[in-house]
Amino acid sequence: MKILLAGLGNVGDEYAHTRHNIGFDVVGAFVQRHGGQFRVDRLAYVAEVKWKGKQFVCVCPTTYMNLSGKAIKYWLDKEKIDIAALLVVVDDLALPLDKIRIKPGGSDAGHNGLRSIQDALGTIQYPKLRFGIGSDFPKGKQADFVLSRWKSSEEKQVAAKIAHCVDAIEVIATQGLEAAMNLYNQKSFT
Repeated sequence: MKILLAGLGNVGDEYAHTRHNIGFDVVGAFVQRHGGQFRVDRLAYVAEVKWKGKQFVCVCPTTYMNLSGKAIKYWLDKEKIDIAALLVVVDDLALPLDKIRIKPGGSDAGHNGLRSIQDALGTIQYPKLRFGIGSDFPKGKQADFVLSRWKSSEEKQVAAKIAHCVDAIEVIATQGLEAAMNLYNQKSFT
C-alpha cells in the first residue's frame, strides 16, 4: 500500500523552521526516523520510505504554499495513489500550541495551502493532520506571526509535538485514521 505524506511549507532559508513550515518539519522528522533521504524532484523535495509493509512517498512541495495543490496532484497521479491514502500535514492558527487535529476531511479554514489542494483535487475530503501553532499575535499581524520562528520558550514543546506527530502518522498507517483520531485529537501536548 502506498501513502502520499505531504508536508506544507515554503522553500528557502528565510522560511525554514517557521510556524508556517511545520508541515516540512514533521514530514522531515518522519523521513529521518525511518532512514529516508530527500531528493529534489518535480515540484517537490521527495523521499521514499518503506515501513511495516507500507510505502510512503513523502513530499514537501517546492511550489511555495499558495501552489501546494499543483505538487500534490502531480505526485498523487504519478504514483497512482488514491486520495484516501493522502495525508497533508499543515499548520493551524485556530488550534492552540498544545493541540493537533487529525481529520478525514474539512474546509481549508482560510489556509492558502489547503485552498490550493482543494482547488487541485476538487474536494475537501482528504485526510489532514493539523498542527496547532496558536494565535498569539496582535490584530493585523497574522502573516508576520505564521512566518515567525518559534519562541525559545516553545522550542522544547514543538520538538516533542513533532515526535508525537510522527507517532500519529505511524498509527494512521498501521491502525487507520479513526484510531489515530481517538488517540491524539483530545491529547494536550505540553
